[in-house]
Amino acid sequence: MKILIINGPNLNLLGVREPGIYGSTSFEKYLPELQKQYPNINIEYYQSNVEGELINKMQEVGFTYDGIVLNAGAYTHTSIALGDCIRSLKAPVIEVHISNVHQREEFRHHSMISAVCRGVICGFGLDSYRLAIEALI
Repeated sequence: MKILIINGPNLNLLGVREPGIYGSTSFEKYLPELQKQYPNINIEYYQSNVEGELINKMQEVGFTYDGIVLNAGAYTHTSIALGDCIRSLKAPVIEVHISNVHQREEFRHHSMISAVCRGVICGFGLDSYRLAIEALI
């Protein structure tokens, strides 16, 4: 099984950016722990701050991988293009958020991608990624 985790804008700053919301662990530190929990699954990782690069990567793997775990960051709330891309893929996509977006600013309560994702997981910190992998399994 092959799963790609995709993180969007500003998630390269995990561990540094607003630790009260996002925690104090970088994704690069968390990823090996996650991969160790699932030794029979090929878990790859990609991060970009650029919307078009996220779309390119999803199109690159979305017809051959078994699933995508997507934390689109702020693009979740603004990107019709990401939603259109997800809709066209063969691989199921799980939308993930580290924080509970419904406890945050009003604009974060609406997702432009939820309706085209297999499911949504939010509010469990970095463990949200593990829960998404469980959903794909």
